[in-house]
Amino acid sequence: MTDIDLAVWVGRSQTQTDLLYHVPAAALAASLNGLVDSAPYDGDQLPPLWSWLYFLPIVPMTEVGSDGHPKRGGFLPPITLERRMWAGGRLKFLAPLIVGATVERQSTILKISQKDGKTGAMVFVTLRHEIRQGGILAIEEEQDIVYLPMPKIFSPAPPQMVPECEWRQSVAIDPVLLFRFSALTFNGHRIHYDRPYAMDVEKYPGLVVHGPLQAIMLYEAARKYTANRVISAFNFRAMRPIFDFDTVTLCGQSRSDGMDLFTANGEGAIGMQASIFWGPK
Repeated sequence: MTDIDLAVWVGRSQTQTDLLYHVPAAALAASLNGLVDSAPYDGDQLPPLWSWLYFLPIVPMTEVGSDGHPKRGGFLPPITLERRMWAGGRLKFLAPLIVGATVERQSTILKISQKDGKTGAMVFVTLRHEIRQGGILAIEEEQDIVYLPMPKIFSPAPPQMVPECEWRQSVAIDPVLLFRFSALTFNGHRIHYDRPYAMDVEKYPGLVVHGPLQAIMLYEAARKYTANRVISAFNFRAMRPIFDFDTVTLCGQSRSDGMDLFTANGEGAIGMQASIFWGPK
């Protein structure tokens, strides 16, 4: 599966600082198809998931791989499996982040596991991020990255259908939105904007909608149905790819302790499954 000792990478950490500049947040607000009413500016609270607009993977072009991602190695282990994706994550919101102020993120490789799946060998890398502002811990996050072999044909997981939901909202997806989100997150992965690469090399039937974009859209849509409850945590998991040609619907169903969320394609198959959890009243 891999000829390197992955265990020695567990526990590695790095610390980054960034400024919560208002322009990326304003640009995301303008790109979210009416899911948010206004953009946050200096002194406002940054919506929790929008921290993904910062701490970007900025590397020179000489260090970019053929898939558009930074080349393997560096902080993350040099896993040789060709395809890599953000598979899911879990976040806890402990304090607000304020736009216009400096933030610090400490990232640690929490665990690495190897498995055999339907498409062959897989490696999962789980990162832990702690984001602080003014010395106060604001967000705890675990991020799951999966590495897979490149398939010969498109072979997605069997579809799981969206259950009954109390609210649904259609959202427009197109290549311009995908390009904007790639630019805002400095995500060079070509499956999101390079159709020939996505279809000919990675064997997808179209451009792939980013997992973090789906997560943000679900979170922002759900906020309209939370009755001003405090959201203390958010979990999400990619189930099946959603594409730029899909008719995409955001769906939600309340629980006693929060809300279950789903993205669905035109056939009603789940693309992403997520959950929000209430904090103290």
